[in-house]
Amino acid sequence: MYNRQIQTFVYAAEHGSFSKAAEKLFITPASVMNQINSLESRLGIRLLERTNQGIHLTPAGQSIYKDAKRIIEQSEDAISRARQIAGVEQYVIRVGTSLLNPCKTLIDLWSEISGENSSFQIKIVPFEDDHTNILSTIASLGKKFDFMVGPCESKEWSSRCNLFILGDYKICCAVPRKHRLAKYKRLKITDLYGENLMMVRRGDAESNDHLRDMLEGNHPQIHIVDTPFFYDADVFNTCEHTGSVLLTLEAWEEIHPSLVTLPVEWDYTAPYGLLYSKKPSRDVLAFLEAVRQTVSFSN
Repeated sequence: MYNRQIQTFVYAAEHGSFSKAAEKLFITPASVMNQINSLESRLGIRLLERTNQGIHLTPAGQSIYKDAKRIIEQSEDAISRARQIAGVEQYVIRVGTSLLNPCKTLIDLWSEISGENSSFQIKIVPFEDDHTNILSTIASLGKKFDFMVGPCESKEWSSRCNLFILGDYKICCAVPRKHRLAKYKRLKITDLYGENLMMVRRGDAESNDHLRDMLEGNHPQIHIVDTPFFYDADVFNTCEHTGSVLLTLEAWEEIHPSLVTLPVEWDYTAPYGLLYSKKPSRDVLAFLEAVRQTVSFSN
C-alpha cells in the first residue's frame, strides 16, 4: 500500500492534477486523492497544495518527489539486474499515450499477454497531440517510446513507421450537445443536409476519401469543410465553437465533454492498431510476437 501511495504521488506531481494522474494509472480521481491524503497523514507532512488551477508541490513535497523518483528508478534497475543474473529474460516496452491516441487498448491486450508471460514490463509515456508535430513524433518511435495505438490508415504515418492492425473503428459524427442532432440516437445521411461537416481533407486516408467521394457525389446538400490531415484538440474545440458536425471515430467518443458522438447509417470504418519503429528493437519484436500469438488465439 505504501509503495502504491508513493507511486500515485509521483504521478500526481508530474501531471499537476488528480484527474490526469488517475487517467495514467487507470484508477479514479477520488482514489488518487484518497491515496495522497493517506500518504500525507502517514508522513505528517503536507506534500501538495490544492488550488482551483491544479495541484502544486510544497517544498517538502518537492524533496519527497525527487527522492521518490530516484528510488523508483533505482528499484526498477535493481529488478532488471536481478532478472539478468537469474537468467530471466526481461523486456521493457514503452507505450505512448495521448488524448487522441490512448494506450488503453494495448494495456488491455498486455493484460492477456502478461497472464501467460511475465517477462514484459510496460512503461506509459504521455505525449501531446499536435497536428503540426505528430509526424515527427511518429518518425521518432523507438526513441522516447516504442508503441502507440491509433488509426493506421494515414499514408503520411505509414511512411514513417510500421503497423500491426488490431481491428477497425467505426466512423461516426460528433455534434455539440446543444446541436439539433444531439438528441438523435443514430443519424441518417439525410440528417446532415444543410450542415457544415468537418472532415479530413482528401489525400491521406483511403476510407476518408471513399466516404468523401460518396458524400460529394450523392449528397451535395452537405457542406464539407476541410480539416488538417491530423486531428488535435483544436479540431474538436472548433466543432463545438462553430456548431458544426465533425467526422470522428467511435474511439474518440469521450475526447470533448461538450460533444456527443453519434453512429451513422453507413458501413465506413477505419483500421487501428499498433504503430512502431521502422527499425524495431529486440524488445519490440518479442512483444509483437506475443501480441500475434494472443490475437491469433483470440480469433
